[in-house]
Amino acid sequence: MADLRANYGVDAPGVLTGLAAGGVAELAVAAVFFGIGWPIPAVVLLLGGIMLVIGAALFAHTTLRGKFHVWDAELDRLRLKGDERVLDLGCGRGLVLVKAAARVPGGKAVGLDLWTRDQSGNSQDAAWANARAEKVADRAELVTEDMRRLPFEDGAFDLVVSSLAVHNIPDAEGRAAAVREAFRVVRPGGRIRLADFRNARDYAAVLRECGAADVQVYDLGWRFWYGGPHARTSMVAARRP
Repeated sequence: MADLRANYGVDAPGVLTGLAAGGVAELAVAAVFFGIGWPIPAVVLLLGGIMLVIGAALFAHTTLRGKFHVWDAELDRLRLKGDERVLDLGCGRGLVLVKAAARVPGGKAVGLDLWTRDQSGNSQDAAWANARAEKVADRAELVTEDMRRLPFEDGAFDLVVSSLAVHNIPDAEGRAAAVREAFRVVRPGGRIRLADFRNARDYAAVLRECGAADVQVYDLGWRFWYGGPHARTSMVAARRP
């Protein structure tokens, strides 16, 4: 039997395809314009095509490698003891869930999702397959629920994480409800880490309203750029007093 290999898919594959295809198309048309002696539009298209191709390369790096390194570093900084309960909101195919589970051999990592958005092959079966491949299925649990209405008791988790999921909620009040729920289910002294490329400062404001301590918003660097600095990812960090 072949070895199981984890496969975390591609974030927003349509966007990546569009960047790559658009870049190649602009470069092809630029070559034609150079050939027929139209240098000015050719240069414009050449520069545009180069920018799109670079954006596609950055996007591909982030979704296939960069975010892995960033989350490893973030979780390592938390210095988990190994017996914590961790909740991953919008876990998708389980990248952050699996990384958290690997750090809590005596604890539990719970992934919650509706399995509908923004990632190729997003499904509960895919998340389970990755947990098995990474040998953490024994300490993982998957739940199909809405992050705006979490089915957990107050203070049920030591750590709540989320990666590029809260922004999928279309309305501001719904996103605020999800952040309030994250705060509700983390225990006193527990921590929250929400990574997103939109609305990070709004999430921080909601956490401050809830009474969170040590609220910070910081940039996660070029490894978490979805095509360029215009789509950089920020981390919202907080602690429940």
